[in-house]
Amino acid sequence: MIVRARAPLRLGLAGGGTDVAPYCDLHGGFVMNAAIDKHAHATVDASPDGMLVLEALDRGVSASCLPGDLRADAGPLQLLAGTYLRISRDFLAGERPPLRIRSWSDAPPGSGLGSSSTLVVALVTALAEYCNLALGEYEVARLAYEIERVDLGLAGGRQDQYAAAFGGFNFMEFHAQERVIVNPLRIKAWVLAELEASLLLYFTGVSRESARIIDEQARNAREGASVSLEAMHQLKAEAVQMKENLLQGDLAGFARTLQQGWQAKKRMASSISNPMIDSLEALAMDNGARATKVSGAGGGGFMMFVCDPVDRMRLSAVLRGQGGSLLDFHFSPGGATAWRVP
Repeated sequence: MIVRARAPLRLGLAGGGTDVAPYCDLHGGFVMNAAIDKHAHATVDASPDGMLVLEALDRGVSASCLPGDLRADAGPLQLLAGTYLRISRDFLAGERPPLRIRSWSDAPPGSGLGSSSTLVVALVTALAEYCNLALGEYEVARLAYEIERVDLGLAGGRQDQYAAAFGGFNFMEFHAQERVIVNPLRIKAWVLAELEASLLLYFTGVSRESARIIDEQARNAREGASVSLEAMHQLKAEAVQMKENLLQGDLAGFARTLQQGWQAKKRMASSISNPMIDSLEALAMDNGARATKVSGAGGGGFMMFVCDPVDRMRLSAVLRGQGGSLLDFHFSPGGATAWRVP
């Protein structure tokens, strides 16, 4: 039997950063995001030789060992190793079956689309199906968060795991003591179509290390840095505003809120923007863009641009001329899913 799973990547639309401790523990965080039809993938089957085999196919990295010899600090395979070890510990009474676990993603690490956390959600979903574990969306997301943030000690927020588990458009609330509330939004079909026609997703060609940026955000929140803290408060308020924009079909308001949120986000940490990003933003604004924002922690990865659909071709040509690439996408209503192949 082969089990396959996939989980959708996401666009961070508003409030990103307020889901990171200690801010969300002290003040509560609000995030607005949307899943897209690009995914992280996982495949699980029985090992052909009794060994535990881990393969990150998109990175060209693999390892094989006796199941009992696996350690969590597996370098570029740490997400696969950490997920396997956590499932073994929590659900299999410590038993370590000889499996072959393979993964890949439609976006590179550091893209700003939540690829690392989404991959852990896909791995949890695949292993849960293989081991006949009945886990709901909240359980999958919470488990994936703990694997990445607690077990492996990787810095980051909470939104990506829940976006991948639930899919669709969600307004998320993050509170103290790890309490999370996911509010799915029912967006009108014409609003979704107009958003897809208006949004460009541009890969700068530069992947970034989000942990360093997130560490700076967390330090600013912990130390009460006034400029950064006020920016986070503004981002939280703008997540609420964007929710209203989307539900009411106010696309002009959506663009304004996205741009205001980007201006506030840049005040959260010095490394969120840089001269390359500033130059792309200015160029886009001169060629039809109404708003821009870096998806994820910042520093590189994917940038979102909002324009009138009639300006899409012109703006696309200008952006391609800067050496990056555009990613064609659609919004995805479905969250993480797994299936069996006989």
